[in-house]
Amino acid sequence: MSQKVSKVFQQSGVIPYRVQDGKIEVLLITTRNYQRWVVPKGGISNGMSPPNSAAKEAWEEAGIVGQVDTHELGSYKYRKRGKSYQVKMYLLPVQEVSEDYPEVGQRQRQWLDVNKAIKRVKLTSLKRILRQCLKNKSRLSVLTYYSN
Repeated sequence: MSQKVSKVFQQSGVIPYRVQDGKIEVLLITTRNYQRWVVPKGGISNGMSPPNSAAKEAWEEAGIVGQVDTHELGSYKYRKRGKSYQVKMYLLPVQEVSEDYPEVGQRQRQWLDVNKAIKRVKLTSLKRILRQCLKNKSRLSVLTYYSN
């Protein structure tokens, strides 16, 4: 008997962060229906690398700009409307925050301490990636320093 192989759609996303008063803050955004707090992510655009596509999503969904760290943090999987997705995650030290961006009327955004962000996010696998960020505070500080 043959087993149906389900396609896993590839996506990429970012953990947007900044250092404010010596503390690391992460930017979370809501889903379009405002039901959950998430990070910017989406399908990998044709002809783009996963980090570049993640940067594009960060602009469209959150109005943020920065140089995405090309070192993959990890990945997580989720299901939505019967489809499976795998998201490759990257760090994004935020350099600019715009008040005018493509999805400004469809989402909310909020800067949070990493621990508060972990509590607010529902997906366990995304919480795990955020915890990794917390463990790598020194790396985040170095990335922030070199991106400014």
